[in-house]
Amino acid sequence: MHQPDPKKQLGQHWLHDEPSLAAMLTAADVQPDDYVVEIGPGLGTLTQFLLDAGAHVHAIEFDKELARTLRARVKHSPEQLTVTEADIMRFNFSELPKDYKVVANIPYYLTSGLLRILAESANPPKNVAVLVQKEVAERVCAPQGDMSTLSVSVQMYFTASLGPIVPAELFTPPPKVDSQILILERRMTPLFADIEPKVLFRVVKAGFGERRKKLRSSLSGGLAIDKQAADTLLAQAHIDGDLRAQNLSLEDWIRLTKTWQAIQK
Repeated sequence: MHQPDPKKQLGQHWLHDEPSLAAMLTAADVQPDDYVVEIGPGLGTLTQFLLDAGAHVHAIEFDKELARTLRARVKHSPEQLTVTEADIMRFNFSELPKDYKVVANIPYYLTSGLLRILAESANPPKNVAVLVQKEVAERVCAPQGDMSTLSVSVQMYFTASLGPIVPAELFTPPPKVDSQILILERRMTPLFADIEPKVLFRVVKAGFGERRKKLRSSLSGGLAIDKQAADTLLAQAHIDGDLRAQNLSLEDWIRLTKTWQAIQK
């Protein structure tokens, strides 16, 4: 079958390295009869691995030609593969079975937005294994002291860890940087069940709004309060106002948000 050239504007890079593809299935703990969402299946190389593992694959492909030809590229039983031509950023995850998994080699430019969508979905995945830019994978998994809006946003919903590195030269065409498998496992017990997510992430966004500034200054600007009010907020939450946002733990952000909510009532 004709193999289309990768489209640069869609961030397409084909991966045929079998050990790397197998590692993605291991990272997501793919088992027979799992319902697995593959984002951007491309030529179907990862799709075939998932099918061979006995999973039901729901492939979501933005590229019209690739969506149309995917079934012919892979060996499968009719009921084992669902193909949807769609923009994943607009996809309705609530239509999927509960406890589905996501395994995908995703375009770099989608990473942050897609992870946020998966995290905040009313029907989030149980496990995620996505191949992303190595630097971004490291940012998502950053510990207290090196955290960012992205790491806090994802780690509030998932435990995050790093899988194998996949060197750029294993892709066609090679991207400019290496990739890494990012492994996410949904937290079965929510960390912030009694907090409105939009309030939490408003506080987090405010805190990281000016990373180089101390918390009292960044919260003052981000929450539109004066520095004295910011100091009061931080003191009530038992957080040192001289710290910077990246130094806070997930528990610190939750406590800070609860304090902010109480003050607003």
